[in-house]
Amino acid sequence: MTTLGVEEEYLLVDPVSGLPVPEAERVRAEARLRPGLGSTDVQSELLKAQLEVATPVCTTLDEIGGHLSRMRHELSAAAERMGCRMIASGAAPVYDGSMMAISEHPRYLMIRENARRLADVQLIHGMHVHVAVPDRETGVQVVNRLRPWLPVLVAMGANSPMWQGRDTGFASWRTVHYARWPVEGQPPVFADLEEYERRIDALLAVGVILDRGQVYWQVRLSERFPTVEVRCPDVQLRADDAVMLAGLVRGLVVTALQQHREKAPYAAPDPELLRAACWMAARDGLERDLFGPVGPAGTARRIDAGDLVRELLVHVTPVLDEMGDTAQVFALVDRLICQGTGADRQREALADNGLRGVLDLLMTDMVAT
Repeated sequence: MTTLGVEEEYLLVDPVSGLPVPEAERVRAEARLRPGLGSTDVQSELLKAQLEVATPVCTTLDEIGGHLSRMRHELSAAAERMGCRMIASGAAPVYDGSMMAISEHPRYLMIRENARRLADVQLIHGMHVHVAVPDRETGVQVVNRLRPWLPVLVAMGANSPMWQGRDTGFASWRTVHYARWPVEGQPPVFADLEEYERRIDALLAVGVILDRGQVYWQVRLSERFPTVEVRCPDVQLRADDAVMLAGLVRGLVVTALQQHREKAPYAAPDPELLRAACWMAARDGLERDLFGPVGPAGTARRIDAGDLVRELLVHVTPVLDEMGDTAQVFALVDRLICQGTGADRQREALADNGLRGVLDLLMTDMVAT
């Protein structure tokens, strides 16, 4: 069974105004006073209003869901005891433009020194899915094969329509916001591991990034674990939404591994086309057409979003069957199609009850079962 793990980033907010509050360390300390959370489960993030959690290495989606649900409940309860609330939104729905406090960690302080105002407003939150690969050389080929599927993952994972109390017009504002960093977005195609390492070393040599952790590609090799890491979805409203995406990503990675062993050809969209496709996915979510994976010749193909989701399911179904994930993932995808993405649900709450409705949705769904 191919193992996987998930990381999620959360935001701490004032329960009334919705403004971010710099209480991460107090919430972490409070959570650790209770059974269930260890020191490695919860980490500080760039800003003092943010927390990151990581599951252990898991073999089943039920394990992923159980760990995420446990951590969400424990941290949400700790936040409430500290007088704030924890939410899972790809971008801070309310923000007044003020400079945010940076976590007291040498790396984060250096990032702030290099990026200044960009670091101050990094109020965006993603989910990262790690899937095991045999080695880094093989991992590079998996990265190549996952590139064409990034737009549909962006669209399905969209959960950040709000910024500064207003609808941005984008389903995933986080995707657009994140693109301001120097090494972000969709990776190029790499001939092999040597080229992958050489190109990152060149970026380090010119000083545009501090370390390999600042290679913010939407899919990359992990520097800490023997995994491919998919980083393009926003953090999800509910834990089971994250489970759905984790199952799909594992399906994509294992399918890519199998096709690599078979030396099957793969789509390699031009960088500008793939970037445009992800931008469109960030803007529209599943509401309009998307660019689908193209053939080896590189021809662009526009396709209905629902049809592309179905193509994705067909592509990964043999692996889902093998992993025992088919019924669970299909049911969660059906719910997504019927109820909409996190962005759709935030907009419905905004239309029904204004900004208060959005905040109530985010606080409630944080611990929904």
